[in-house]
Amino acid sequence: MDTPSTFHITNDPTPKHLDDDGRDKRTGTWLTASAHIITAVIGSGVLSLAWAIAQLGWVAGPAVLMTFSFITYFTSTLLADAYRAPDPVHGKRNYTYMDVVRASLGGKKVQLCGIAQYVNLVGVTIGYTITASISIVAVKRSNCFHYNGHDAHCQPSNYPYMAVFAVIQIVLSQIPNFHKLSWLSILAAVMSFAYSLIGLGLSIATVARGVHTKTTLTGTEVGTDLTSSEKVWRTFQAIGDIAFAYAFSTVLIEIQDTLKSHPPENKMMKRASLVGVLTTTMFYMLCGCLGYAAFGNDAPGNFLTGFGFYEPFWLIDIANICIAVHLIGAYQVFCQPIFGFVEKKCKQRWPESKFITTEHAVNVPCCGEYPVNMFRLVWRTAYVALTALIAMIFPFFNSFLGLIGAASFYPLTVYFPIEMYIARAKIPRFSFTWVWLKILTYTCLVVSLVAAVGSIQGLLTDLKKYQPFKTE
Repeated sequence: MDTPSTFHITNDPTPKHLDDDGRDKRTGTWLTASAHIITAVIGSGVLSLAWAIAQLGWVAGPAVLMTFSFITYFTSTLLADAYRAPDPVHGKRNYTYMDVVRASLGGKKVQLCGIAQYVNLVGVTIGYTITASISIVAVKRSNCFHYNGHDAHCQPSNYPYMAVFAVIQIVLSQIPNFHKLSWLSILAAVMSFAYSLIGLGLSIATVARGVHTKTTLTGTEVGTDLTSSEKVWRTFQAIGDIAFAYAFSTVLIEIQDTLKSHPPENKMMKRASLVGVLTTTMFYMLCGCLGYAAFGNDAPGNFLTGFGFYEPFWLIDIANICIAVHLIGAYQVFCQPIFGFVEKKCKQRWPESKFITTEHAVNVPCCGEYPVNMFRLVWRTAYVALTALIAMIFPFFNSFLGLIGAASFYPLTVYFPIEMYIARAKIPRFSFTWVWLKILTYTCLVVSLVAAVGSIQGLLTDLKKYQPFKTE
């Protein structure tokens, strides 16, 4: 006979350190959630925006940026309301994106969501490994030119720095879960503001000096250096790069799961999403448009490297160091959901395995006791090493970002949030709301497909002239 009253020996049945579902009490606020979002969004994507605007021009470039901004915020509000089901305030918590889809849609769509989300997360962590190494190599090159002259041969390899980045991530990956990462996200958010502001300052200085650059309403022009087909492919790839710049829906539910239960999580998450999207859109418009004004149609793939490796070398060094520090934190924001998913499934599959379930207390100097799990140590180390190896084999910046953005934007940012909203709100088929939501969904599908095609073509072009593990 079930006698739950035997366990309720105090007026407060839930210990103060636990939430209403028995898990550790969450302490996150809309400010920490905003920091997580800014860390996830203002990442390596901002570096390619000047190049993307250069491909699209003054008219289409800002218009595409604003369109992606609006769609991302709109669908993030729909996703925030799906965190608890069936009621968005008092319903049962869903801890991951897959849990949310399971509660709202069920069936095979759960597996499709899982494939889309985790493939995207793996791709982002690979992309961040590439970008971090590019930034550190830029520091190495600028110092080489500064001390040895502008004619010196300064071509350091990316690979040692990818390895160093991986070692740092192996250490940080032992942080048990997302709830312990607020300090790292806040630091990373500060770094993202720092390098974005430096890039903006250098762009403004370049424009103020009156350096002649060619900009046009339609972007790069077809001519001797650019064929009409290349123009089309680059336009598609630029759309993918902008989509990547707004890719945080993959971790939105995991971020929302760090918020305190009061005020309601969906209300706080909507505020955090508004702050995050407004902040990032402002920076994106400034970095993209001012970067395009500074470099014109010859804007580089990474706009910080476009200022050269000479003077002011120390300022560009600071910017690139900030990028590397930011990506250290951003990598963790995107890989923690992968870690949590695999570890949860393994515990369910082998609940008796001491290797998987046993936590060992280890004394860490200045930090006290720290829980170490052998399975977590081995699996997370192997994951980081594998992503670093793939990054070393395919170190293509712009094409890789565009492909990730194209692959994740439609299913995770648009399709699932809208489908879950239609199911929860029981919107009648062919009603006005149903029709315009479907039009938005299919339009975004077309955009994602053309962006993916452009990025794949860019990757194939890069592969034709690339030799793995060779310094260019």
